[in-house]
Amino acid sequence: MHILVDADSCPGIIKDILYRAAERTRTQMTLVADRPLTIPSSSHIKKIQVQSGLNAADIRIIDLAQPGDLIITDDIPLASAVVGKGALVLSQRGEMLQDENIAERLSARDFMTELRESGINTGGPAPLSQKNRQSFANQLDRLLVKQAVVPK
Repeated sequence: MHILVDADSCPGIIKDILYRAAERTRTQMTLVADRPLTIPSSSHIKKIQVQSGLNAADIRIIDLAQPGDLIITDDIPLASAVVGKGALVLSQRGEMLQDENIAERLSARDFMTELRESGINTGGPAPLSQKNRQSFANQLDRLLVKQAVVPK
């Protein structure tokens, strides 16, 4: 399993959880962004900076994603594309996005976009809570154990 992170919008606290997990489990992780990133010095963690442009980081993640990889993103169209390639997707709030729920999430996203485009203020997502962070960390640990990447 390789972890690919949509790093442009990933909160620092989630990145910190990911850094610790990658080190602890010796899992390869790549952060992809269209801006400079600072990452810990580690043989398990690397970064890719893509050229700025609409969905440039998403396109690179889609290109890199392999079946069984874990993608960290809240971007629903990106999640849909990599689920279609057989990758696992974990949102920053700890929700697994998969075949069973991705179409529903994509539809809801499109509906909210239509509302915003018609002038309705839909507000944004709630701030990341302690419960969200804990849910993310717990789900990440379960996935890493399930994939048998924890050193024995």
